[in-house]
Amino acid sequence: MARVPGLSAADVEPRVFAVLNKQAETWGAPLANHQLYARRPSIFKGMRAMWGGLDESGLLPATLVALLNRRVAALIGCEF
Repeated sequence: MARVPGLSAADVEPRVFAVLNKQAETWGAPLANHQLYARRPSIFKGMRAMWGGLDESGLLPATLVALLNRRVAALIGCEF
């Protein structure tokens, strides 16, 4: 559990809200790390730009990215 609470979708700017809302549709709730990053919109935007760049590069198929995310989460003790 994060020591600093994340923001709810109701407490963020519209662009961040759209991302959190999409995550809620996909995963059932916004991802906790995104809610934490939302406390600082500039960090949130930078983090999302990184993931967007990885997606656009096409170097890794989406299925492999999902497996890598799960593996990293397991390694750091995150209940993904």
